[in-house]
Amino acid sequence: SEFIKKSYCRAAVILLGLLCLFLLIGFITVVFLCEYKKYVISMLKSSQPKLLTDCQGNWVAFSDSLYQVSLEKKSWEESRQDCLQKGAHLMIINRREEQNFVNQFKKSLWIGLTDSETDGRWKWVDGTRMTTSYWNSGEPNGGRSENCGEVRFYDSENSWNDAPCSIEKFWICEKRVSP
Repeated sequence: SEFIKKSYCRAAVILLGLLCLFLLIGFITVVFLCEYKKYVISMLKSSQPKLLTDCQGNWVAFSDSLYQVSLEKKSWEESRQDCLQKGAHLMIINRREEQNFVNQFKKSLWIGLTDSETDGRWKWVDGTRMTTSYWNSGEPNGGRSENCGEVRFYDSENSWNDAPCSIEKFWICEKRVSP
């Protein structure tokens, strides 16, 4: 009987110790995540692009978003799906600063622009109409055969091109971050 009481007490002390350990780990995790969020927000407020690494790969912080350029090539729709799986979308470009930023990658990249619903009516992947554009001279010119937007002529501010959506290209995802 005395042995059983001591065994229960030891077990209770061990369980209490484990509970304290788990609470400490949880507290440290919460503090880390809060500090990481503050760090990300401070980097986003900076005017210079900065590289962030997380469990899902390298993201570049610029303005109020995180961006990730793919390491492989896929069709426009497959690229879009990849971004969605990461909680992001293909890049939407509404400002000259974003346009200059994407050109710095010096790659042909799918962006979130398409006129596949209605030929000639370009929309972003979030459903908004394109209001600011950076088409290269003579673009878009593909009619019904080129319904997806890409950054192609990156040495020029007006670097956009329309291309067949089935062509495999690199792409850029954008994840909005609100402070």
